[in-house]
Amino acid sequence: MRARVSQDRFVSYTSLFTSFGTLVCCALPSVLVLIGLGATVASFLSAAPWLVTLSRNKEWVFAISGALIALNFVYVYRVAPRLRAAGEACPIDERTACSTADTVSRVTLWTSAVIYVVGFFAAFILGPLLVRFG
Repeated sequence: MRARVSQDRFVSYTSLFTSFGTLVCCALPSVLVLIGLGATVASFLSAAPWLVTLSRNKEWVFAISGALIALNFVYVYRVAPRLRAAGEACPIDERTACSTADTVSRVTLWTSAVIYVVGFFAAFILGPLLVRFG
């Protein structure tokens, strides 16, 4: 039981941090340059040079992040309800704790998904749109 809860938390937080990573490495610099803050991006990259490596491999970063978020959606909306229905997920005496954990998991998941979509838009769609519409 505890292993499933800790595994659920691990997947939720991993998807949140990977989606945040895609935002920081790929989307945020693009948006900052777009609004004229190129010097800010340059100083930020000099302070955190590892972001250059992440942005060079943004396809992999987004693919891994997207896969983790998709797996988390499957877990939260398919696997977890089946475990609760079978009585394997929540002990009878801890129903409120399970309800709270479920709410936190869903909020974390949707936050991750929104961050991912914003990052994906800025990293892959915004640039070609700006080039096309000049």
